[in-house]
Amino acid sequence: MRDLLEGELRKSGFIPEKFPCKKYLIYLQLLSEWNKAYNLTAITEPRQMVTDTLVNSLSVLPYIKGAHCLDIGTGAGLPGIILALSQPQKKWVLLDSVQKKIRFLRHIKHELSIANIEIVQSRIELYRPETEFDTLVCRAFAPLKRLIDQTQHLITSGNQLLAIKGETAGDEIRELSESNYQIELLDLPPIDSGVKSKLVKIQKVN
Repeated sequence: MRDLLEGELRKSGFIPEKFPCKKYLIYLQLLSEWNKAYNLTAITEPRQMVTDTLVNSLSVLPYIKGAHCLDIGTGAGLPGIILALSQPQKKWVLLDSVQKKIRFLRHIKHELSIANIEIVQSRIELYRPETEFDTLVCRAFAPLKRLIDQTQHLITSGNQLLAIKGETAGDEIRELSESNYQIELLDLPPIDSGVKSKLVKIQKVN
């Protein structure tokens, strides 16, 4: 499994030695074990877990700005756990409203001794943090219009929202009528399973 992980990282342009691969593998093992009882992810095949969850999460790494970040609707911790492990100098808040997912995240935090994450159970539209985030990120959370509606109280002219989307991202952008947001569509590197992801970067206009 380690060889598979390192190989997939190299294919995506990453240097495996610069990443905590041992902790990534422990995370995937725990996710697989908990998934049998808690149904945390529909992805269960080992290679696909590496490519479609781990490597796909890391694909947004070059776009993360600032040291205070929020993962919206983190679910099983994707991409927040993976990004927090890769950037221990950054502070991450992982937010989800589902109790079983929060329980899993707390277990992961304890087992991997992840000091730079805070786990919060809340719906995003009700979440009122004390300080502004530099980067907000989400993966397969909601259509863009609903995402913006639910996060508009957190998006400012000084930060950014990054949404990992599928190939329908362009259609979702065309459905928007928001004039006070700057929206940029970026291609993420394709992964071996054939999944083609897009990154939508959203910033509030002054």
